[in-house]
Amino acid sequence: MTTPAIRTIKENYPDTEITLMALPWVSDVFAFCPHIDRIFTYDKEGRHKGLSGRILLARDLRREKFDGAILLQNAFEAALITTLARIPARGGYTTDGRILLLTHGVKKQADIDQKHQVHYYQQMLAGLGLRTGPDELELFVSPQKLDTAREALTHAFGAGGRVPVVGLNPGAAYGPAKRWPAEKFGELAKMLHEQTKCIVLVFGTKADSHTATMIQQALPDRKRFMDLTGKTDLATAIAYIACCDGFVTNDSGLMHVAAAVNTPLVALFGSTDHIATGPYNKRAVVLRKSLPCSPCRKTHCPEKHFACMEKISAAEVCSTVIGLLE
Repeated sequence: MTTPAIRTIKENYPDTEITLMALPWVSDVFAFCPHIDRIFTYDKEGRHKGLSGRILLARDLRREKFDGAILLQNAFEAALITTLARIPARGGYTTDGRILLLTHGVKKQADIDQKHQVHYYQQMLAGLGLRTGPDELELFVSPQKLDTAREALTHAFGAGGRVPVVGLNPGAAYGPAKRWPAEKFGELAKMLHEQTKCIVLVFGTKADSHTATMIQQALPDRKRFMDLTGKTDLATAIAYIACCDGFVTNDSGLMHVAAAVNTPLVALFGSTDHIATGPYNKRAVVLRKSLPCSPCRKTHCPEKHFACMEKISAAEVCSTVIGLLE
């Protein structure tokens, strides 16, 4: 969701060398981004771990002699580290007690929490005096990874008789309240296959492998299935999602990947805010049930009924996916 902001920064400073500081797993998102000249890895679990690691990080940044830092991350730590790194110009929101650490502070607008997260970043840049827009997400896929994914699909399922490829993403971080039940994903896969003869790809981490097995067992033809759970890095997952004709997902990082590579998608929302963190793409459809308790923003259903997700039927999702495929 920061990709429009990254583009805005480059368009305002076209002749400036731009370095992105990111955690290792985030690097794949920006590895082929033309708006960035270099990625500086924040090794939070290695070299930069703990208090001594943060001090070392500030020293590493100081050696780079950066002229300015734009803090997209809304955390006190980001402002403190860039201050210790003696970066002379430091811009960002003044929230989280950061006002004394920023040379160019931006006050967060009162209504920003009622808008999509994309605008959260863009409005901060506007407050720093940058010309913002457009707001569309973008993601640049590795050509090599994309070719490899296409070849793997052709090898596994053949090239003749083109049928839809549908990706399912049953996992999500931040607790089970964000996850549509695994058995419903299985029911959906069965319906989709019966109506479209589609190939089903399942995405996720190793924690989602059991759900992937349930989905495969629900399929009438178990050979038209590929389990990618725990078997890909992020760059590879991005390439496979770009190959999909449709994508069904919980609120998650891969949901935003699908939106950014313009893959038609159905996003299932329950406990989280579809306005702030929904898929930012006109080809995306959000399915949710309007309940008094939703969105609760909790990791587990506080009402114990999980109705926000249970009430979303496989038949409803299936018809929505088929509509997108058509």
